Amino acid sequence: MSVRTDPSQESEIEEIAADEIGDLTASSRDYVNALARGLEVITVFTRFTPKMTLSEIAQATGMTRATARRFLLTLVHEGYVDISGKHFSLTPKVLQLGFSALSSMDLWDVAQPVMNDLSEKLSESCFSAVLDDQSVIYVARATPNNRRVNVGISIGSRVPAYCVSTGRVLLAALPEEDVHRYIEDMVFTKFTPNTITSKVQLRSLLDEVRRQGWSIVDQELEVGLRSLSVPIRDGAGQIVAALNVCCPSTRISLDDMKTRILAMTLEASRNITRALHR
Repeated sequence: MSVRTDPSQESEIEEIAADEIGDLTASSRDYVNALARGLEVITVFTRFTPKMTLSEIAQATGMTRATARRFLLTLVHEGYVDISGKHFSLTPKVLQLGFSALSSMDLWDVAQPVMNDLSEKLSESCFSAVLDDQSVIYVARATPNNRRVNVGISIGSRVPAYCVSTGRVLLAALPEEDVHRYIEDMVFTKFTPNTITSKVQLRSLLDEVRRQGWSIVDQELEVGLRSLSVPIRDGAGQIVAALNVCCPSTRISLDDMKTRILAMTLEASRNITRALHR
């Protein structure tokens, strides 16, 4: 049996709910600083720093050693961080924080089979990534069955956005004021001789990516690794992620990436968007 409410009551309930949500988003008294700082500790672990000492974590977060230690020991107790000697590292349990959200998104249900098909056709590894502050996080992957050695990027890997093709596609999609702030705040690291470390050059590259609708990065993160990325758009046409193909430079030429691989990757992206419209 269902219970019907008076329309005026329904309107009043909606107004109360809206008022409560407004209070929660606007009031600083509802902000839990300890939770925010605990999450900050988790995010300092990256692909390049999977294990860190207490001093390194304190320096990376700007916390005192005592404060960082309290957060780390709490995360150890809850099973999100492991400790070995002087080094701390994340445990697989931390993936639960992201997988719950990802599993509820229709986008990834749609994207995964398309990525699997693209990976098999190209015989190369494919990934999807989203932007998170100054980094990209890889949230889906597909590897071909006929390759014994595949690109070693795992789901959850975080890398600087400025030196990977996924990052440049996603940065180029941001509003101009956000791009300006990103570039001004960026601290560059030269990972390889090819890594772009000029703010002026990065700005020019992002403008080019915005015009052409795709990005190729040649061995800027790792020597021997080329990657191509195109935008993934949702049903409303908004860019929500980047679709990526990674290839060893010894196996795939730049000309091949700009022709055959680009055409197939763009088509895969369009297939994802079309499926989201159904």
